[in-house]
Amino acid sequence: MRNTFILHPSSFILLVAYLLYLTLILARNGGDPLALARIGHGPNEGYDGQFTYLIAVDPSPAAVVREIAEARADIPAYRYQRILLPFLARLFGLGQPALIAWAIPLINLAAQTMGAALVAQLLAELGVSRWYALVYGLWPGLAVAVRADLTEPLSYALVAAAYLFHGRERAWLSALCFGLALFAKETAMLFVAAHMAYALFARDARRLLSLTLIAVAPFIAWQFALKAMFGSFGIGSGGYLGAPFEIIPFNGVWRILSDRGLAVFAIFILFLGPWVAFPSVWGIIASAREALKRNWHPYVWALGANAAITPFTPYSTFREPVAIFRFCTGLVLATLLFGGLVKSRRVLNYSWLWLAMLVFLVKD
Repeated sequence: MRNTFILHPSSFILLVAYLLYLTLILARNGGDPLALARIGHGPNEGYDGQFTYLIAVDPSPAAVVREIAEARADIPAYRYQRILLPFLARLFGLGQPALIAWAIPLINLAAQTMGAALVAQLLAELGVSRWYALVYGLWPGLAVAVRADLTEPLSYALVAAAYLFHGRERAWLSALCFGLALFAKETAMLFVAAHMAYALFARDARRLLSLTLIAVAPFIAWQFALKAMFGSFGIGSGGYLGAPFEIIPFNGVWRILSDRGLAVFAIFILFLGPWVAFPSVWGIIASAREALKRNWHPYVWALGANAAITPFTPYSTFREPVAIFRFCTGLVLATLLFGGLVKSRRVLNYSWLWLAMLVFLVKD
């Protein structure tokens, strides 16, 4: 029974909550599904979900350059590397713009509901309550992604699926899900790198080979294809007004003080401190302690990777609350799984506090 997949009531609660949320947004916008994508009409207008829609409507490189590079002054390769959601939307939307506009939020709704169900199953198999999956399911970084046609729900649902297959000794299916997660959003590479580190330390050549051939190699090949199509790799190119990762830890936070003043900095610290900085520092220490005890479980590596990258997050991400919440989705997922692994009720119970950040979506 331990490995039996069960849909917990939390999944139905989550589905109803998101249906109500999306219905409210649509009602405010005359039932127009494109209101979810937030399509702009020039540089620094609209939001990232517009690129999902535009690529799904016409994925040809020429159209992407015209719509993204010329009309919106963004970087085509950076946006096009997240091809999985546009591909699925075009497939299920039968190539019709009106249907694609509906396909994207429906795919995300399904991905978020199933992703939370998978996290609940993973927690149950660790011997802790499935209800903690609601922290993942309602995390504002994912909630805004469902609302705005973004790629995180699909990517992290696939990461959760990869871990489920890993636990069932389906190394090749696990690698496939990790690989698909990369094609949904490149930030999944933190989980892929962590899993490769686990395979190395576990001396699991079969798992390492499957990850290399099925997850990593196709993604590298995709990057060279992007280079051929658009003249640059997707990784590292950044979007409009994007910035590189910082060298000094949390320098992106301190730059808020110099660029936006003390009053704005104080407001940012009120939520960046307890909800981003502290979990990151704690995650680094907690994962290091477990590693020193030779606990090289995949969740230990996942927490370490996601926690260690957070202090170096670019200023362009730290300065936008929604952006940093989206970026920290991996940290939230890894923390929940780690808390279940080490049977820490304190970690799991404190994770509920993350949901206080839903206040940022109230005026959406």
